[in-house]
Amino acid sequence: MGINETYTPDRLSGLSAFVAAADAGSFSAAAQRLHLTRSAVAKRVGRLEARLGVRLFHRTTRSQHLTDEGQTFYQRCTKVLAELSDAENELSAGSQTPMGRLRVTMPVQIGRQCIAPVLLALARAHPQLRLEMAFSDRRIDLVEEGYDLAVRSGHLDDTPGLKARLLGKQTMVLCASPAYLAERGTPRTPADLDGHERLMYGRNGSLYEWTALSMVHEARHAPRFVLDDLVTLADAAEQGLGVACLPHWVVAQSLSSGKLLRLLPQVGSPATPLHLVWPDTRHPSPKLRAAIDALVDASRELLATPNAS
Repeated sequence: MGINETYTPDRLSGLSAFVAAADAGSFSAAAQRLHLTRSAVAKRVGRLEARLGVRLFHRTTRSQHLTDEGQTFYQRCTKVLAELSDAENELSAGSQTPMGRLRVTMPVQIGRQCIAPVLLALARAHPQLRLEMAFSDRRIDLVEEGYDLAVRSGHLDDTPGLKARLLGKQTMVLCASPAYLAERGTPRTPADLDGHERLMYGRNGSLYEWTALSMVHEARHAPRFVLDDLVTLADAAEQGLGVACLPHWVVAQSLSSGKLLRLLPQVGSPATPLHLVWPDTRHPSPKLRAAIDALVDASRELLATPNAS
């Protein structure tokens, strides 16, 4: 390929100038960050736009903001530059040292209670590791949104380009408060649940029935309470509003303190799988390997199965 007016040998300089201009909000501010002149930044961005054949910025005499194409390109460029920076850091300090930015997405409640403490301990042990955690129950596209690792609850879809590792299974526990059971009676068989209030988990219009979790009972009436927050469901159970089926890690302390009592242990505990998922690469980075290893090592304690007694 020959060199012409639209080709820049050092393409990274154009990307860096573009990202700096987007972050700073103007060419002048970007120039200060990059220790360049405003003209140099504008020329690099201009050459980049010419090479791509699109406008990256809407410019007026008073404002500058990204076009739709510019916003899409910006998201890609920030990921590329971050990965390049991480690669340089890893090579300069030894290939086995976890360092650079690690972006992890996880469900809100198990993330806060079980996953985040493990990752924070990992970051404490490796000062050069930069940690970004996103707490969301939404299924995030790891590649599109630039995440290194995801924690996912439930059965996985067969998604090309991703690797997964089972952390363990979340044991589900049927429970209620002593006050509720004193008033309504303690169910001794699954059929006894017909006369009880069910506290159900639901999200996006879908109700997570206990039967879908291997409970050998199908309710005959609609639940009075449907929530999309596990901790609030546990609180409702503690307040005596009904019977809940919740992961053991949510109610372990309440069971230990006697605020909740386990029901029907003889039925057997259904379980929901918990996986780690990451983009499939030939050589996972040291930071990714360290995070996976730390979470796998901690998973036995995090997902401890209660005794059936």
